[in-house]
Amino acid sequence: MAHDFQAERPPVRTGPCARWPAEQGDTIRQIVERAGDKWSVLVIGTLENGPVRYTDLQRSVPGISQRMLTHTLRQLRRDGLVTRTAYPEVPPRVEYALTELGTTLLDAVTALIDWAGTHHDEITRNRAHYDDGARGN
Repeated sequence: MAHDFQAERPPVRTGPCARWPAEQGDTIRQIVERAGDKWSVLVIGTLENGPVRYTDLQRSVPGISQRMLTHTLRQLRRDGLVTRTAYPEVPPRVEYALTELGTTLLDAVTALIDWAGTHHDEITRNRAHYDDGARGN
């Protein structure tokens, strides 16, 4: 009876996650999910030039609801990417700013936003072409 040695070997890890220990996989995926979330990308990009008040931040991120902005800011604060500073004034003033760690994401976030803007028309055409072809299936 032949023994199948291949079945006993662990699978070979490939791709970007292969550079990191397997036990870090869940956390790495969570971080990528947060950093790549559309609202997080836009909030981080908006905070590029310094602290921004909540209402100004909401106005600067098209389409974000108050609930989603609050949730996104809490998650970014939890990850140590954004700070929240409340000033004891009347009316109260709250500002959000990138931390030193958050600032390290700016190049990636800006590159992603710029890439989307540069390829907007091409992707829109591709989607329309695909959707037209999908109707024929």
